[in-house]
Amino acid sequence: MSSRIPLPYSPKVLELFRNPRNLGPLEDADVVEMAGSPACGDMIKLYLKIAHMEDGDYIEKASFESYGCAANIATASIMTELIIGKRLEDAWRISWKDVSNELGGLPPIKYHCSILAVGALKRGIRSYYRRLGIQPGWLPKDLTIEEKQVIEEEKLMERYYRSMASLDANQG
Repeated sequence: MSSRIPLPYSPKVLELFRNPRNLGPLEDADVVEMAGSPACGDMIKLYLKIAHMEDGDYIEKASFESYGCAANIATASIMTELIIGKRLEDAWRISWKDVSNELGGLPPIKYHCSILAVGALKRGIRSYYRRLGIQPGWLPKDLTIEEKQVIEEEKLMERYYRSMASLDANQG
């Protein structure tokens, strides 16, 4: 008998887990970025198709692939819904709290899923402009809190799995 208590997911999280929107790779993507740790299973691969307009660059299409739990899939799905049609500058301003709120909230233990989704988005926007050799005035030169959190989570998971592999090797 399991002693695990089911997580209190909102109806929106469950709906997007069962029926994710914008799932799958974009063949014509201008940007492909990832955030997460393949070792722990929570990973998001984000695809963006950018349209150039006189008043800025817009996200014409967005899709994702997710490897992880219901919250991971739902946060990536809702994030793509939030960013399609937005200027990159406006998409940049989306926070992990915005993503969580759009889902009707997340259990605190699953906040990292919305952080990963936003981290992938911010990586994507940075890499897009880096590839063009442009630094828009609105794009901070330093990493944001969400970008730092994603990097820290990835490093922690790498250290954890390296230590587990070392432990297994010593026991074998």
